[in-house]
Amino acid sequence: MDLGNPVITTLIGIVVFYIGLKMFSGGMKSMGNMDHLAFFIHNPMWMFLGGIVMTLLWQSSSLSTTAIIALVASGVVPLPAAVAAVLGANIGTTGTIWLAGLLVSDGMPKGDTLRIAVAHTGVNLLMAASLLPFVNHIAKFLGRIG
Repeated sequence: MDLGNPVITTLIGIVVFYIGLKMFSGGMKSMGNMDHLAFFIHNPMWMFLGGIVMTLLWQSSSLSTTAIIALVASGVVPLPAAVAAVLGANIGTTGTIWLAGLLVSDGMPKGDTLRIAVAHTGVNLLMAASLLPFVNHIAKFLGRIG
């Protein structure tokens, strides 16, 4: 949709995106009891993998992170598992770059595009590998805030 002015079009897109995230968040909060997923929810490694898969499927780490925040706010997901899931969402973001290159554009990224994709993937993998063993400590520290 082109409204003639790119600034107005961008602002309307941001507002619609925000409204969509708020609606999604409300829907996630109302999910209620998820006892059948307790094994996964209380295991940070499974939540890390779930964050990757969610982001690959939704192609939006913002949407994945919003879902995770809503589940934490509703008390369904403990904070350590949520930290792991957010780390997974960051890895999933890098996967969407590679999938978009393969499925949408001319194939594998080339030149500077490849270098940016490798840098993005490498930084997120390094961050996840560095922080994942410490999700309980990170959650304990975050628990002191607020």
